[in-house]
Amino acid sequence: MNHPPLPRRRLLQAGTLVLLLGTAHLARGAKVVAVRMWPAEDYTRVTIESDSVLKTNSFMVNDPPRLAVDIEGVDLLPGLRELVGQLKSDDPNIAGLRVAQNAPNVVRLVIDLKHPIKPQIFNLQPVAAYQHRLVFDLYPSAPPDPLLQLVEQQSQADKAASERAARLLGKETEGLARTQPDPLGDLIARSQRGEAPPPETPADTPSTPPPVAKAPLPPGPSKQRPGGGARQAPTERLIIVALDPGHGGEDPGAIGPKGTQEKQVVLQIARKLRDRINATTVNGNPMRAFMTRDADFFVPLQIRVAKAQRVRADLFISIHADAFYNARPQGASVYALSTRGASSAAARWIADKENKADLVGGLNVRAKDATIQRALLDMSTTAQINDSRKIGTKLLGEVGRLGKLHKPQVEHANFAVLRAPDIPSVLVETAFISNPDEERRLRDPKYQDDLADALLRGIVKYFEANPPLARNRTI
Repeated sequence: MNHPPLPRRRLLQAGTLVLLLGTAHLARGAKVVAVRMWPAEDYTRVTIESDSVLKTNSFMVNDPPRLAVDIEGVDLLPGLRELVGQLKSDDPNIAGLRVAQNAPNVVRLVIDLKHPIKPQIFNLQPVAAYQHRLVFDLYPSAPPDPLLQLVEQQSQADKAASERAARLLGKETEGLARTQPDPLGDLIARSQRGEAPPPETPADTPSTPPPVAKAPLPPGPSKQRPGGGARQAPTERLIIVALDPGHGGEDPGAIGPKGTQEKQVVLQIARKLRDRINATTVNGNPMRAFMTRDADFFVPLQIRVAKAQRVRADLFISIHADAFYNARPQGASVYALSTRGASSAAARWIADKENKADLVGGLNVRAKDATIQRALLDMSTTAQINDSRKIGTKLLGEVGRLGKLHKPQVEHANFAVLRAPDIPSVLVETAFISNPDEERRLRDPKYQDDLADALLRGIVKYFEANPPLARNRTI
């Protein structure tokens, strides 16, 4: 059926309406969904999440150091104002924040800096629960050196041990001085009491020399190792264990039925394990833990590996708490690297999920940093994988005492975070956080303590059976 043509006036009215609607949409600009800040010594991240892509124009001012960013297509909404309130005084990199409407649909964000930084500003496409994200990564121009930090920690521990030894020696010497005979004082006391003085000792009679105070052995930076045995003198050879709490920052990891975030519980467990490692000696060698992240911030998978290599770690342990799409699975698991496929469908599924952490956490794929941009070559040796299986078996044996194991043997899959060719590396899934019972246990400080104790026992048993090789130079 043919309809009669519309009058010219109605066509003009319809066209005008479409134009007005389009103009109104453009004037509205993007909607800011959320703003977040993730301060850390490594770098501070600022994230602006919106319902559409935000364009920026930025420039640096050196004196005093500050970064100015013009954000186009957005008005000064309450969400942007909230960003200022999120700044903490102890942020290692940011001294202050200011936002203002610089022009119609353009907001200027000024970030006052505590020291020179190298900013990376980039957009992330929607992924997982996130919409479009505009990210500011503020890296210090002089980044902290993890190896130097480890050396300073050891120096501080040695200094504290020497001070404790000096205090113990001082107290013992003081107590000894109070018990030494005082002939003159004794003579005066006898005289005051009207007593005769004691007979003199002939000059040729040998007297018994007073006991000599013995200085206690300076305690090393660690206590007696688990499993008993006398404390052994510390040596210059540190055993370095890299602890890698999974996820962090923009990437919460798995989330339990009660809202428990994986990134939080694994960080708590890693901190407890760090303290235990730092207080332990194995075969006379003090241990030191190095954390790939010790706060709530995002670390790319390859950077986690690079950090462990930078401090020349003897062992790498990545700590996680996985989830499944239903609540049935339970128990702990330990994984080593496999370059030839996974040992089970579940191992492959978990590895694929963990390897996507960079997408959720927000990796700047255009970064010119070669460490981030290049993929780690698959150079893992058979010896490294065999050593990883050995430590994995020790850890499973100890963790299995706490409860159910998901699999009683070490599983294998191609985890990106385990691809350090020169470091035995394992990934520990402490529990399924998607299981309500295991989520409750993971939140329990007592269970976290027990889990840290079990992991420490496994680490100690591994190094007792597999002493680390001597280094070219001491740390």
